[in-house]
Amino acid sequence: MTEPTHYSQAALSYARALLELAEEQKLQLESVGQEMDGLREIVENDETFRMYLADPSISPETRWALLKRVLNSRLSTVVLHVLGVLNEKGRLSLLREVTLAYGDLLDQKLGKVEVDVIVAHKLTPEQLTEVKRRVSEALKREAVVHPYVDENIIGGMIIRVGDKLIDASVRAQLQSMKQRLLSGRPG
Repeated sequence: MTEPTHYSQAALSYARALLELAEEQKLQLESVGQEMDGLREIVENDETFRMYLADPSISPETRWALLKRVLNSRLSTVVLHVLGVLNEKGRLSLLREVTLAYGDLLDQKLGKVEVDVIVAHKLTPEQLTEVKRRVSEALKREAVVHPYVDENIIGGMIIRVGDKLIDASVRAQLQSMKQRLLSGRPG
């Protein structure tokens, strides 16, 4: 499921600064987002890289020289600049958080919203398209739907948008019915 969107103020500030810089330079905000996603994947999947970023025994100058040499041809100037500032300020440990915050800020700017949809059985492409259409319509924003399967819900679906949960599952309806029946019994 998508992660909760709680970031440190510092990570959010760096992400906002990157978004503003990219806009000022009239860059494609989505391509900057793809670069940030790529960096996040490296941080999440490469323990050696993660350890290198966090190693206090490596000077910022040495670290920056290597990062520039490795990433210079792969990243836009604006992303490299933010990476350089994070390095200079000793904040590379925030890189993953900054990438996630940038993605959320970009989605907000583009009018998109991340939605988790939990169903009992895998949705067909047609069903997924219909769910996306209906959720987008209801939210009046473009929904980016992440489908998940949980056979325990029996049927129906559970929709999570941020910290809001709409439980329209058969399991929830049965539990509600059970509570109503039990509360209606004479004591």
